[in-house]
Amino acid sequence: MTELPPQQPSGTPPQWTPPAPAGPTQPPAGPFAPPPAQTSVMPAVPGTPGAPGAPIKKRAAGRTGLVAAVLAGALVAGGAAGVGGAAVYGALNGDGSGGGANTPATSQVVDAKAPEGSIEKVSAKVLPSVVKIEVTSQQGSGSGSGVVISSDGTILTNNHVVELAANGGTVTVDFNDGTSASAEVLGTDPLTDTAVIKASGVSGLTPITIGKSSNLTVGQSVVAIGSPFGLDSTVTTGIVSALGRPVNVGVDQSGAATVYPAVQTDAAINPGNSGGALVDLNGNLVGINASIRSTAGGDGQDAGSIGIGFAIPIDEIGPIVEQLEKGEEATHAQFGISVSDAPEAQNGQTSVTGAQVQEVGEGSTAKKAGLEKGDIITKVDDHIITGSDSLVATVRSYRPDDEVEVSWSRNGEEQTAKVTLDSDAS
Repeated sequence: MTELPPQQPSGTPPQWTPPAPAGPTQPPAGPFAPPPAQTSVMPAVPGTPGAPGAPIKKRAAGRTGLVAAVLAGALVAGGAAGVGGAAVYGALNGDGSGGGANTPATSQVVDAKAPEGSIEKVSAKVLPSVVKIEVTSQQGSGSGSGVVISSDGTILTNNHVVELAANGGTVTVDFNDGTSASAEVLGTDPLTDTAVIKASGVSGLTPITIGKSSNLTVGQSVVAIGSPFGLDSTVTTGIVSALGRPVNVGVDQSGAATVYPAVQTDAAINPGNSGGALVDLNGNLVGINASIRSTAGGDGQDAGSIGIGFAIPIDEIGPIVEQLEKGEEATHAQFGISVSDAPEAQNGQTSVTGAQVQEVGEGSTAKKAGLEKGDIITKVDDHIITGSDSLVATVRSYRPDDEVEVSWSRNGEEQTAKVTLDSDAS
């Protein structure tokens, strides 16, 4: 999972880092629809979301830098993004210290007759649907978690868990019953940190029951299941600490930010939990664990849970998962603008909180709505916009062609318009 590191030096925008997959060893010598700062990351997959004001580290080496643009083709938030993940690369060396990617599957004793709504009952129901994912390539190796969504081996996980295998690596899935199988990557979406893989030659698996993250409430009990530090079938519990938390875990090669409106939880989430399940007390999947906030610095290898973890809401990525299953390219809603955080007040003037427009794409929905450079977007429907990450996360929670009401401030005057969101489809 990705982690969020300590505060960055003055001037660095706050960010979050996602939990990375279970720590990769150092390389040899030589069905579901879902913002800028620096944070420490746990590799296995880089990036961890962070709370506002918390810095974030990038997810992949060489991917640092500020992103403050949402051009006509993509909505991007500004800021240095971090990468980490519930599956941390380099955290585990397979030497038996604290478990590791080579730890054999553990047979868990569960109470199938436990009362409904109990953690025991949830564990018995969900454990067969959560897997450990091991990835190796010439660049290194690591492990994370995944969730079974079809009986014939389709598995949902984080992009940062499997991205090592993008150029010829191998992916192995370890099931709850102790068996394992090779897997292929069906599709990935870096912008939502989502990936779908398919295990080979398997049948009769137990798909997880898909719930609705929109039904979650702050304070509600939830359960996280995954393979922290390579320890498969690990169950932890907690509550929903916050909803719609803008989490920015990095940028892709085109400069687009990986930002999502996360479910924040205090359930223990550690490197290796990335891609695992966050479920309610009915055992329904409500989120995919993806990042954590950490007090560790550097590359996040010493980081662990401090009770601030983040999951991607299952509702937000439903449509994305369906596209990836079909081998299609994932599409996302956008305004067609570039934005930055609104400037702070100076000389005693009153400031407006929101995302300030820096550029408006020709022909975009923002252009048609009358938005101009310098405007400060303050609301999208009922969502209050607190900055660039907040806007990106909010827009990502919609789908192309959805109609939304946008409010913005121009020279102190409020304006509102209904707009139909663009698509980044090529």
